[in-house]
Amino acid sequence: MQETFSRTRALKQLQTCLGEAPAVTLLGARQTGKTTLARLVAGTQGVARWFDLERAADRRALEAPEQALGAEQGLVVIDEVQRLPELFEVLRPLCDRPGHPARFLLLGSASPALLRGVSETLAGRVLFVSLGSFTLEEVGDPAQSLLWLRGGFPRAFLASGPAAWGRWIDAYLTTILERDIPLLGFRLPPETLRRFWMMLAHYHGQVWNATDAARALGCSPNTARHYLDILQGFFLVRVLPPWHENIGKRQVKAPKLYLRDTGLLHRLMGCGSMDALRAHPRLGASWEGYALEQVLALAGDRDAYFWATQAGAELDLLLLRQGRRIGFEFKHSDAPAMTRSMHTALKDLSLDALHVIYPGQTRYGLRSGADVIPLRELPALADQEGWAEGG
Repeated sequence: MQETFSRTRALKQLQTCLGEAPAVTLLGARQTGKTTLARLVAGTQGVARWFDLERAADRRALEAPEQALGAEQGLVVIDEVQRLPELFEVLRPLCDRPGHPARFLLLGSASPALLRGVSETLAGRVLFVSLGSFTLEEVGDPAQSLLWLRGGFPRAFLASGPAAWGRWIDAYLTTILERDIPLLGFRLPPETLRRFWMMLAHYHGQVWNATDAARALGCSPNTARHYLDILQGFFLVRVLPPWHENIGKRQVKAPKLYLRDTGLLHRLMGCGSMDALRAHPRLGASWEGYALEQVLALAGDRDAYFWATQAGAELDLLLLRQGRRIGFEFKHSDAPAMTRSMHTALKDLSLDALHVIYPGQTRYGLRSGADVIPLRELPALADQEGWAEGG
């Protein structure tokens, strides 16, 4: 199997941001390829210095950060920056120097919210770029089912076989629970958090109820929310907020949850093959999360919502882009048809377009303003309609 893939969109976005700000933070879950992408950028711009904070020697080199960084010129890359969050305070005056003799590319596996205060420290000086795992656009259409099954972490996707894939996923889960989370100061029992993570796999694609989750786990709702915040902060869980419209109907006000990588989801569900996945009762929810992440990899997750009423009408994804309302439904079927729920969403939300994303090969219309789109055509659709991030 091909072992390198073009990540053209992410590379272009990162290069653009480095030209606009003295500091750029590249964020994403561990092992999504942030270091590889940074090396590609470094190859085009030249690197003054590269610090990898996973290495003890590099952490020691930054024990006096003003001295270590103050004399640098050109591009300075600091990998796994969440290991030393105090660096952000030091970087602020360095970013304010006239002429910006150095620009800083920071790679992080934890969100600014989880690091407490990063956004405020470098407000107005730093741009944030998100990097998820592999997308279908990057790996190619023939790999659609394999990418769905194994997920997009490069080493999981490229594993030599199902057993190697399973071992990699298990080791990844252990690393997050037993090393990465404690390193940020969260003293949580790994086995409790592992059980919580497995519980979230069953919530995948469903509305989140902290009280129900807490009851099942034997903890308080606040503790369950805290666990969720941590996994969300490591870019492993997506919390999709609800959209409310003044339409005189009772609407769902709780968020929906997704495990962002379907490889992690399927391992926690016990699905190691496409046959097992197709036979699983959560097949539709798995496809929904897979297709949702493909859309958000193109569009970004700013102003992204789901919508549902207490009467049962719903919309899997609502994007607000450049004054337009674009709706998405994700259907794992051979030939999706128009449903009453879709009619309701089009009318009540005044959608400019409704796209039904499915795993087939043929694009066709359903009615005015609504069509069925193969998953592989999403990049062209995003560019055509202008909702690709930066579009």
